[in-house]
Amino acid sequence: MLPAEIAQAVKRIQFVTGRQVSDVMAGAYLSVFKGRGMEFDEVRPYTPGDDVRAIDWNVTARTGEPHIKRFVEERELTVMLLVDVSASLDFGSGRRSKLEAAVELSALLAMSAVENGDKVGLLLFHGGADLYIPPRKGGKHSLRIVREVLARGQGLAAGPIERGMMVAIPRAVRALWHKLKRTTAPARGPAGDGNPRRATSIGAALEFCRQVLPRRSVLFLISDFLDDGYLQVLRHANRKHDVVAAMIMDPREVAMPPTGLVTLEDAETGRTRLVDTASPAFREELTARAADRQRILHDQLRATGMDLVVFDASASMVDPLLKFFRERERRHRR
Repeated sequence: MLPAEIAQAVKRIQFVTGRQVSDVMAGAYLSVFKGRGMEFDEVRPYTPGDDVRAIDWNVTARTGEPHIKRFVEERELTVMLLVDVSASLDFGSGRRSKLEAAVELSALLAMSAVENGDKVGLLLFHGGADLYIPPRKGGKHSLRIVREVLARGQGLAAGPIERGMMVAIPRAVRALWHKLKRTTAPARGPAGDGNPRRATSIGAALEFCRQVLPRRSVLFLISDFLDDGYLQVLRHANRKHDVVAAMIMDPREVAMPPTGLVTLEDAETGRTRLVDTASPAFREELTARAADRQRILHDQLRATGMDLVVFDASASMVDPLLKFFRERERRHRR
């Protein structure tokens, strides 16, 4: 049974994102993400005007009359949402945290996929895989995905997967799951209080998807990308799948008001640092580093044919997503 507050949040997200999908998102999504190609449908008699290159010569020879092969576009896609739920996503200086923005973005993508008859699945990750929901169709399934992202803080590590959710997953995948859990040791609080901190491992999440997704899929990697050493794994993933990187940023990661001395704490390591936010040099360095991080990541991904979409956690998720869809559609038309 869902807690009342989570059920209410799911209904709110369903109402808001459902209207956005039906009004503006579904058509843009459909125009960008195509099917896997043309699939054979049937053989029918040739009629004047048909393309002679489509003639099935075997059937023509057998029947004595010309027949052609008919193909239809194989539209169905598999969309996988890889959502970072590490501790740094809990940060939020505005009306919502980065994680709350990731929830809304996940809902938009899941409902757009379902609206167009595609399968959608979910992988929540931090230092390793937290929760895996295999891709399926249907509105109820998309709402389940939203619910699980919302509920990620309520005992995921010992939650649905430990209660037997992996029963339907192949044995090799189950073994990979336990391997990822063994090799991912959570960081601890700075005072040694035993509270686990959720570090980020994008590479482990991508490796898990490589094992469980045998066919080409569209992967939306939703994270703040505060991680290192994942680029090579990301490149390998993009050779098999269509990977889109969705970067969630908070305004305070780009600019900070001059409020004087402030103690900052790294959410994933527990390290603290005293900074003078009234210092122009500090604020300029913060802005410059944020810009460099985005630019370097953008250049690295673009060099291997991947897209980077940057989202402000305090602003609309729809506007940058629509902009990305339109830019990508224009590139495909060239």
